[in-house]
Amino acid sequence: MVNTSAATPPLLRRVNAGKLLGVLSTAGVMTGTGLIEATGLTRATVHAVCNDLIAMGWVLELDPGHDAPGTPIGRPSRRFEFNSQAGYVLGIDVGAAKTTVLLSDLRGETVAKTGRSFLSVKTPAEQTQVVNEAVLEVLAEARVTDAEVLAAGVGVAAPVDREGNILSDDEFWRRFDAGLTTRLTELHGWPVLLENDANLAALGEHWRGEARDVDDLVVLLAGERFGSGLMDSGRLLHGSRGGAGEMVYLKLVEGVGDTAGIARTAREQGVKAVADPTVKTSLRDLGEPLTAELVFAAAAAGDEVASGILRFVAGRTARVLATLGILFNPELIVIGGAVATGAKALLPEIEAQLATFTTTPPRIAVSSLGDTIVSVGAVRHALNYVEQHALDLQLSSRG
Repeated sequence: MVNTSAATPPLLRRVNAGKLLGVLSTAGVMTGTGLIEATGLTRATVHAVCNDLIAMGWVLELDPGHDAPGTPIGRPSRRFEFNSQAGYVLGIDVGAAKTTVLLSDLRGETVAKTGRSFLSVKTPAEQTQVVNEAVLEVLAEARVTDAEVLAAGVGVAAPVDREGNILSDDEFWRRFDAGLTTRLTELHGWPVLLENDANLAALGEHWRGEARDVDDLVVLLAGERFGSGLMDSGRLLHGSRGGAGEMVYLKLVEGVGDTAGIARTAREQGVKAVADPTVKTSLRDLGEPLTAELVFAAAAAGDEVASGILRFVAGRTARVLATLGILFNPELIVIGGAVATGAKALLPEIEAQLATFTTTPPRIAVSSLGDTIVSVGAVRHALNYVEQHALDLQLSSRG
């Protein structure tokens, strides 16, 4: 027989507090009646939990409101507002070439942003130092202390399980476990929540991007290497050990052959064309190093070789999107990462070829979040933690 435990009053209090904070953090001023309708909780529960949250500093009570004209005169409604200045969260993207750090208030509004290159980094300790320097920079810019930070979300390009652990029994992925989260907690004291970067990209798109009304979603990070974040019915898919969405299977897909993303493929095809003296192309005149951005620019200027490269990239990407569409049947696939702006030029060819690979092609969009796609998701990840653990967190400022 399955052993189940009844929900205890402290557990119910925690769940109810999370419900109320989830509603208030995305709304403006709300009355008790509005919160009852939004959460399904009883009036007594709403007011009792709001009283707790007011005492703790999470919620502000405003001057009483009055009912709309024409309604019976009675006791003015209590009005509540989320205290978005009660603390802050960090969203940290630890990419292959750089780190991007966002500092946000508790509504997710960006207070400060910075980025640091990993160009000269040679060891995990040096990488951690660069990330910490970026964190210190945004805190200093916003004049925020460690005590005011409630949590930090961190994205890495490795499988991460539901408990925030990197898949360490694989030699390749073990290299990504640099002890960053432990070190940041030691230095600053706030909890650090590790997650796969593509998963965070999916959270970010679902929250603030192209997929705000879409619960069945794939986000494809398509820069140097393909990686996908999967969302089913509004929930991230991790798999048993965090490997859901890993793209190593592309080595088996005809016409793809490896996990190289759009930027890498465009760059390598461009370098190959330039190396052939029989090929006439303006790419040879653009200088070194040849980048994917230069290939896109040359194609836009009418270079036939560059245009051919982009047709090749679009066809290869269409095959990748088709496999994701067939396997996971999402409503929408969002292409994101460093190539998102350039990828818009590929959409017509991608969509045309995608329709030849599957009879039920998903809708395709390009992310508008730019280089913050992962760090925005990391902010959302941290805010989810804050809402779930509000009763355990000590606020240093009460607005």
